[in-house]
Amino acid sequence: MPRWKSLPSELPEKDRQLIIQLRRLKDHSGLGLAALAAKTGYSRSSWERYLNGKQPVPRKAVEELAKVCGADPTRLLVLHEMAERQPPEPATAGTAAADTSTADTGTEGAAPADTGTAGTAADEPPGTPESGSREPGAHPSGPRRVPLRGALAGVLVAAAVSFAAGLLLAGGDEGGGDDGGTKAVTYGPGRTYDCDDKGRKDGAAYAGHSTTAEALIDINGSGPDVVEAQCQLKRHGFDPGEVDGLYGPSAKSAVRDFQKARKLVSDGIVGPDTWAELRR
Repeated sequence: MPRWKSLPSELPEKDRQLIIQLRRLKDHSGLGLAALAAKTGYSRSSWERYLNGKQPVPRKAVEELAKVCGADPTRLLVLHEMAERQPPEPATAGTAAADTSTADTGTEGAAPADTGTAGTAADEPPGTPESGSREPGAHPSGPRRVPLRGALAGVLVAAAVSFAAGLLLAGGDEGGGDDGGTKAVTYGPGRTYDCDDKGRKDGAAYAGHSTTAEALIDINGSGPDVVEAQCQLKRHGFDPGEVDGLYGPSAKSAVRDFQKARKLVSDGIVGPDTWAELRR
C-alpha cells in the first residue's frame, strides 16, 4: 500500500474526510495513479492533486473512481456534497471586524490621547480591538454577533461530516438486519448477537445481519455490517472478541490476522477485498 503524504493542515475537515475515503477506496482497488488515469477521464497529475488535497475533487471524478473500483458512489457523493458547502469562517470574520475596529478607532483615538483626558475617549481605542471577546464591548451589534453565527455554523457542519463519515465506516443503514440502522445506539459493550448460519446466496456466505460486500469498516465503526464481519471472522476461526457490533481493537486485530492469512493488504480495515474473502 502506498505511503500517502499528510494532507494540508489548513484543509477543511469535510474535505479531509472525503479524501481519506477516496484514498482507501483506491488502495483497496490495487490501482496506481497511472492505471487510474487510464481508466478514467482524469490524468495522473490530476489524481495526484485530488488525493493529496491540492485541488478540490470534481463530483464526476468521485463517480468515476467509485465505478472503476466497483463501489457504490452514494456515500462518497454525500461527503462530496458537504465538502462543496463552504460554511462562514468565524475566525476570519472576527479578525476582519477587529481590524476594522482598530482602523476606525486608531485615528479617532490619537487626538484624545494627546490631550491627557483620563477615563473616557483616551482609554477607548486600545480596548476596542478586543471588544468582540469582552462583555462590555464597544460595538455590541458588530464583532460579537459574527463569531456566534460562525460558531453555530461550524457545529452544524462538523455534525454533518461526522454523520457521513460514520455511514462510510460503519456501513450506515445498508445492513441486512431487520432493524437496519435505527438501533445503532444499541451496538457495543453489553450487547451480543447470534451468528446464524443463513447458508449461501450466489456462492457467498451470510450470517443473517448484513448482505454488504463493500462497506468500509474501521476502528469504532458500529452497526449490522460490523456484526456480520465479526460472525464471518468467527466462522473462519479468527476471534474478534464479543460479537457486539462495535469494531474495536480485538476485531481489528482479528481482521489483520485474517488479511495476512489471505495475502491481502493487512491494514485492519474491512473493505471489498476483505469482504470477498470473508464471504467464502
